[in-house]
Amino acid sequence: MSLEAQYDPDNIFAKIIRGDIPSVKLFETDAILAFMDVFPQSAGHCLVIHKQATATNLFDVDDGDLTALATAVKKLARAVRDGLTPDGIRIVQFNGASAGQTVYHLHFHIIPVYEGRDLSAHASGGPAHTQDLEKIAAKIRAAL
Repeated sequence: MSLEAQYDPDNIFAKIIRGDIPSVKLFETDAILAFMDVFPQSAGHCLVIHKQATATNLFDVDDGDLTALATAVKKLARAVRDGLTPDGIRIVQFNGASAGQTVYHLHFHIIPVYEGRDLSAHASGGPAHTQDLEKIAAKIRAAL
């Protein structure tokens, strides 16, 4: 999919926002939703999305919506740091299929990195079990 893709209101994140698909939520406001990635690259991998913006990538998001997203990413990254004590944290955002984007709803990944543990490949493998995600989410929520 190109960088000029049209927004699909039936993408998986739009379905999560509407409640059509369940998610393990970390926090939610009128504008922002943060939740656990069901295909985590490491323990604590989570996502931040804007609930009203219909941007597919960084290039078509309104500056105000991007500011709200960046603020939420910082808040969640701190909670991941404090709740999970990883050795590092990757904050990643993909634009276009060639760059690795698989869901065309602007989103940011917060990926804890632990020394001696390899990251799983992006968007690969089977889904994590909800109960496992909930255990990790509880630690992140407690640090919010």
